[in-house]
Amino acid sequence: MNNAGLALEGNDPRDPSHAILGDNEPVETQLLHNIHDPSVTFEEYIYYATITRAEEKIANERYVAAAGPKSFKSVVKNRFSKGHVETVAPDFSSTDNNSTGEKTGHDENGVIIPSRNLGGVTDSEWKNASRAVRTAGWSSVFYLITTDILGPFSVPWSFAQMGYGPGVALYTVFGGFAMYSGFQLWKVFMALDSDRYPMKSYADCFFRVYGRWARHSVNILQAIQLLFTVSILILSNGQSISQVSKASICFIVCLVIFMAAGMVVGQIRTLQRFGWLANFAVWINLLIIFICMGVAANSPPNYATAESSFGPNFGQGPVHTYAGTPPAGMASGGSGFVGSLNGLNQAVYSYGGAMLFISFLAEMRHPWDFWKGILCADIFIYVVYLFFGVFVYSYQGQFAFNPVMQGLSPYNWQTATNIMNIITGLIAACLYGNIGIKVAYVEVFQELLHAPPLTTKAGKFLWVALVPAYWALAWVVCAAIPQFSYISGLVGAVCILQFTYTFPAILAFGFQIQKDAMLPEETFDPTTRTYNRVDTGVKRWVRGFKVKWHVNIFNFIYFLGALCTAALGIYSSCLGLISAFNGASVATSFGCATPV
Repeated sequence: MNNAGLALEGNDPRDPSHAILGDNEPVETQLLHNIHDPSVTFEEYIYYATITRAEEKIANERYVAAAGPKSFKSVVKNRFSKGHVETVAPDFSSTDNNSTGEKTGHDENGVIIPSRNLGGVTDSEWKNASRAVRTAGWSSVFYLITTDILGPFSVPWSFAQMGYGPGVALYTVFGGFAMYSGFQLWKVFMALDSDRYPMKSYADCFFRVYGRWARHSVNILQAIQLLFTVSILILSNGQSISQVSKASICFIVCLVIFMAAGMVVGQIRTLQRFGWLANFAVWINLLIIFICMGVAANSPPNYATAESSFGPNFGQGPVHTYAGTPPAGMASGGSGFVGSLNGLNQAVYSYGGAMLFISFLAEMRHPWDFWKGILCADIFIYVVYLFFGVFVYSYQGQFAFNPVMQGLSPYNWQTATNIMNIITGLIAACLYGNIGIKVAYVEVFQELLHAPPLTTKAGKFLWVALVPAYWALAWVVCAAIPQFSYISGLVGAVCILQFTYTFPAILAFGFQIQKDAMLPEETFDPTTRTYNRVDTGVKRWVRGFKVKWHVNIFNFIYFLGALCTAALGIYSSCLGLISAFNGASVATSFGCATPV
């Protein structure tokens, strides 16, 4: 999971505060309320998604024809454009009126589609509001996915726990499954998203397949993940501040310094102000990668840091690398199977990012092209991980550190990369904190506890109070558990693994069964919004399961396997934390001693 956050520009529709606009709600707000209408059936989502996909295909053909042949100049121009040009699909509406006096339209098969006419909003306005933000192409999605996921600074440490063979194998397997999960999310989005019922977030998928309880559960876990992600970034950058100061500042104070900076910058409520900063952070991270590779190849590991964090067994000595699992005492994350599991947790953490794929799809002009973006991004990320991990591990062996820049021995290079890491870390922490507070506020406090909207005066005052409270809570977590590798591994096992592997598997399972349970003789009536099912309940689920039983069995086994991996990851992280608090690390809860 990348520490650079997201490259977001403009008036971001993913910002929940844009959906909370008070009593005089524009069409965009009515649209968002419509997303979570419990009266809409699974089959109605399918019906309107089919219409939208057909219209998008025609709109894309017109867009490509109007754009003309691509040239280097046009590609560069598009890359740096703001991308706020609205692309509206063909208008299938007509001026016919039905018996109730409502405007009506027709789908591509000539079937009458009655206007919902909420608050005087016409079908055309509804469609335009839905597609106003859908301007991104697949190359932009490639950039966003890469920005969100790519974070190789833990990969060398992960290889040091597993060895070359298991490291390459597990990064390959988990990279492949991460891609499979991405394709499943794309498949569900294509089948259930429409102009009438647009998807905006990861939880929307679960709402449409499993109902409200699933949506709330996903949103709560997402809020927890984002909180712990901010905690990890405070800890990582607190370590960077400690190294830059040569441990002259008490470690707990280093964490407070970064927390205070986050409290100030975190008062920014709109994500658009972070856009250019996030783009800048990507290039800084690439520079850190190249510096780390060059320094690791021409200088010894940072023995003092390894010993401080992992104990006297990792004091100065010869560098060892292993084809298989390192022998007892030669892996800083633990011995044998436990050490390999801790390395695996970092692989899971590295591939985290699927939580935001639905948001990326929601901004695409032609979502069908998403497969190109995710295929290219995942292959690129996989190659970077393997090359960087193998390269640094080959030079630093068992002394490889997490994050990698803090394992460099020359103080000048160590300081330079630490300062760059602090800059990107602050940007990332504020981004994730911004999203995390809004998810917790809008989806949990506002919906479940009826808190005031964020755009009201009371809501703004609550935001000002929530930001320092959120950062203080994140600080308490990392100050209580000052072990970067273990806490990040624990977050990977508890949260990130679920969003990247477990949830997509069970989502695909439920979606496929419900879709295959639909029969040709069953029809949807758009006028009455009713679907005549021939059966219901368990009988319908069993019948749907049998249609593609091999796919459903694979997805269910994948789901169970992900759950088992999560349990093992939690177990190994807890054992690592226990060993660290038993004296392996000099750092203690809320203490002055630095782990680096």
